[in-house]
Amino acid sequence: MIKKYIFLLSSCIVALCCFQTATAQSKLVDRVAATVGSGIILQSDIEMQYAQYLAGGEKPNENMKCYVLQQLVTQKLLSQQAMIDSIEVSEAEVDDNLNRRMQMMVRQAGGKERLEEFLNRSLLQYKEEMRPSVSEQLKAQKMQQNIVTTINVTPQEVKTYFNGLNQDSLPYFNTEVEVGEIVINPVLTKEEKEQYRQKVEGYRQQILNGSDFGTIARLYSEDAAAPYGGESGFQTRDYWAKEFSAMAFKLKEGEVSPVFETQFGFHILQVLQRRGEEVNVRYIVVIPKPTNASLERAKAKIDSISDKVEQGKMSFHTAASLYSENNETKYTGGMILNEEDRTGLIPMDRLDRETFTAIDPLQVGQYSKSFLSKDRTGKQVYKFMYLKSRIAPHKANLEQDFAKIQEAAKQDKINRKLSEWFELRKENTFIDINPDFIKCDELKLWINKDETLAQK
Repeated sequence: MIKKYIFLLSSCIVALCCFQTATAQSKLVDRVAATVGSGIILQSDIEMQYAQYLAGGEKPNENMKCYVLQQLVTQKLLSQQAMIDSIEVSEAEVDDNLNRRMQMMVRQAGGKERLEEFLNRSLLQYKEEMRPSVSEQLKAQKMQQNIVTTINVTPQEVKTYFNGLNQDSLPYFNTEVEVGEIVINPVLTKEEKEQYRQKVEGYRQQILNGSDFGTIARLYSEDAAAPYGGESGFQTRDYWAKEFSAMAFKLKEGEVSPVFETQFGFHILQVLQRRGEEVNVRYIVVIPKPTNASLERAKAKIDSISDKVEQGKMSFHTAASLYSENNETKYTGGMILNEEDRTGLIPMDRLDRETFTAIDPLQVGQYSKSFLSKDRTGKQVYKFMYLKSRIAPHKANLEQDFAKIQEAAKQDKINRKLSEWFELRKENTFIDINPDFIKCDELKLWINKDETLAQK
């Protein structure tokens, strides 16, 4: 059954992004590894992704090449159907994906120069080489999403799915909790922020006096694009904060902006090139740091909110909606969602240390004292926590774990739908696998039985 091998292509795209080495290329004599409909998969395609597998620190494993080829076959089928269905990906989507990959690869390699040495080519050249492959991957991903986008499960289907499981091997869940938070950011006054504005103005004057923008960005910008000399790649208006977009689309090519502020800090930028509704810029950002006074103001504000909630003058959920400055939880009444299944129940052993420490001594319905913490970007914030419920360790059951079982039932239905789709395409698409891959268990489902017997 194909179902055994189906998975969401979004994970494939992340885990198996193309990554080739000069060494691998020098040893490779290219050939066709598989033909799928009107497209081919080259041995070099497999080697590129196997190189990424090794670059991640994994031990050599030739069987991984079988897995890679199996996934490339499914990708080809999906991307070819995407063309038939007129599913497209924009240049901006491809650029965004490529930029994120490049940033990740630069971090893994320890810098832009080291990565370019490893690749034996410039990042710009490598990005252009990767562009067709990334475009195909994104089309395949969109096609798969189209296939399963309308799938849902009814309560009866959830119950049927659960009753069909082996009741002796149901999972055992550790202690789970529902927790909420209210977050307050320290806010600097205009006077407190002025030193950061002046710092960026100083960098601007250096550039206007002849210093290289890219060099200044590498040295002083506080952003993930700094190793690229602050270059963003082509982006649309909705990619940036509105103040940044307004400036980027207002300037002429080559022009350096005045200092301006967004929620992320103080910036200057220079437009490198326009392309329709996209623009490529390089920029410098300096992020203001909280002062002691701003932290004290934030502490006073959150303690005031906490007092109102503790005294019953306002519910926790109302207070979170009105005052919390974390947009990820503000609109859920302050409740933190489990990122894996998007439910409110979170295993205690998956909480970060600060949250665990804050709620562990609480009884259900209690609130923690306010404490200084950091958000996902590393910025200092004040918060206090609410323990809504605590579920003791238990064996999976419909009453306590309906949301989890519902998600599992939905995923099972998605897998069966994808299996049916691939079975149909297998019957109606010419697929030829190179005889050298006949030994791969992962590829036997794509090989015609008569063909297999003939090759024996």
